[in-house]
Amino acid sequence: MNLNKIEHFSKVSIKRMKIDRFWHILRTTYGYQSPPRPRFLVENLPGWATFTYYSRLVAVVLKESITARKGRYNRKAWASGSLDVFKVVEAAGGIFHVSGLSPMTAQQGPLVYIANHMSLIDTLILPCILLAFNHTTFVVKEGLLKYPLFGSIMCAVDPIAVTRRSPREDLKTVLTQGQAFLASGRSVFVFPQATRSDTFDTASFNSLGIKLARKAGVPVLPVALKTDFQKNGRFIKDLGQVDPRKPLYLKFGEPLVVEGGGQVTHQKVIEFIVKNLREWGAGIKSGS
Repeated sequence: MNLNKIEHFSKVSIKRMKIDRFWHILRTTYGYQSPPRPRFLVENLPGWATFTYYSRLVAVVLKESITARKGRYNRKAWASGSLDVFKVVEAAGGIFHVSGLSPMTAQQGPLVYIANHMSLIDTLILPCILLAFNHTTFVVKEGLLKYPLFGSIMCAVDPIAVTRRSPREDLKTVLTQGQAFLASGRSVFVFPQATRSDTFDTASFNSLGIKLARKAGVPVLPVALKTDFQKNGRFIKDLGQVDPRKPLYLKFGEPLVVEGGGQVTHQKVIEFIVKNLREWGAGIKSGS
């Protein structure tokens, strides 16, 4: 496959679309862009976008939680639930720009995805994209598995859970479980930041994903995310306001083979994320 083929993003409505059709779009156009839709209420009625988002999101999470508790949460079910969240975001005025998927259509074997982390929404919308190309699991905070409703969904997709209390133990967990996932042909998605933030701090972006990929002998693929459409809350971090004026950008890079000890590859991942965040107007804090 010619990876230099120009990406021609789809702009069709996904309002009533099933996951197989959405996957076909991603695999053939290598991206997705939200089509125009009425925006009067979300832009002119204060709080309407936030109300629309959370009222519909709760309904989706409740439905998915019931399915997960019944033991029916397979790859397609997970992707379908994630696509429903995509639809919720668009209903609340969110505009998606997804690009860079062409290398993933040609990739043979699993990857370690490495991305910045802005919002809780990241883990909700990424599965319907990633699962179009390969089965994938996420490295997540152990606390997410205990969340009401959402926790049962996370448990059903078999994530790699870390405590964030002991970096050494977390590294051991990720390397052990991550290698097992990768050996079985499944990809692993890593957010190497200590916490979610709308400002990308290069100093706090650790090399956990690089270490896993190097140990398992698989490539890494950098992912740049700008998802501050859903802000982090002041009192409850997962329940921030929604800002429909902020588009959602998800850009995937080229697979990178980990070189030597991994420092060069780690820097390439950071450079990819920084470059795209700057183009999108996101905040960046450069470490020493």
